[in-house]
Amino acid sequence: MADSARIQPKKLLICDFSPIRLSSYNLAITKMLASNPSTFTTRWRLDGQVALVTGASKGIGAAAAEELLSLGATVVAVARNADDLSNQVSLWRDRSLDAHAISADVSTAAGRAALLAEVGQRWPRLHILVNNVGTNIRKRTAEYSAEEYQHIMATNLESVFGMCQGAFPLLQAAGRTSIVNVSSVAGLTHVRTGSIYGMTKAAIIQLTRNLAVEWAADGIRVNAIAPWYIRTPLVAGVLSDEEFLQQVLARTPMKRIGEPEETGAAVAFLCLPAASYITGQCISVDGGFAVNGFSF
Repeated sequence: MADSARIQPKKLLICDFSPIRLSSYNLAITKMLASNPSTFTTRWRLDGQVALVTGASKGIGAAAAEELLSLGATVVAVARNADDLSNQVSLWRDRSLDAHAISADVSTAAGRAALLAEVGQRWPRLHILVNNVGTNIRKRTAEYSAEEYQHIMATNLESVFGMCQGAFPLLQAAGRTSIVNVSSVAGLTHVRTGSIYGMTKAAIIQLTRNLAVEWAADGIRVNAIAPWYIRTPLVAGVLSDEEFLQQVLARTPMKRIGEPEETGAAVAFLCLPAASYITGQCISVDGGFAVNGFSF
């Protein structure tokens, strides 16, 4: 075979990972981040943003509020029980966190109107709305009274719709804002919480999807989280039943109950600039429950 026809060996590209070359690379990255701090810093902060969190005196709401506060947001904490709310907000303010308390019953139209009027006067622009209030009465469907039905619907669903609708002008005025609705895995599948509770949580997920599309042009992102059993006062009673607790753990791949801080972190993430391309989603915070099939 002629020399010209011989296959020539390919030259290998050797990457230089010497300390000098790596130091130069790291220096370049450092300079880039210094010239554009939003790349890392502001994407993961909420400084200058105002957040309104309902049901914020305890449980998931308190955890979400605390997470937002720790990221630099001003938080307007809302709850029906003025004493519980005042005590919680005082704890935050003792740590120099910018928390404010407004006692209101968001399950009523009058309560929502009064709350949003006060918020609008004090903070004309709202960047974050977290709809967290919730209640439940566990019964068989045939046993619910009309009053019980209305109570659960008003607290769990009408409050969310009404707060989204009423806060729209404040969110629109701020631009690039976020709503997070607290739903439940009960809105995804049957989990023995009662049919009315499941109805409200499923409706919240669908409301989230509709608003995400409708309000995208207004710069408002709308997402939801769907927790499984989280260690809160709302479920303390049922989880005190050891047999029931073991049944819950058997269906949970991570084999434990969730903590409020874990849901609070999920809420806060969805509010961050880092999540700016996420909307219309429902994130399960459930230790793997929703994806568990025939595993026990």
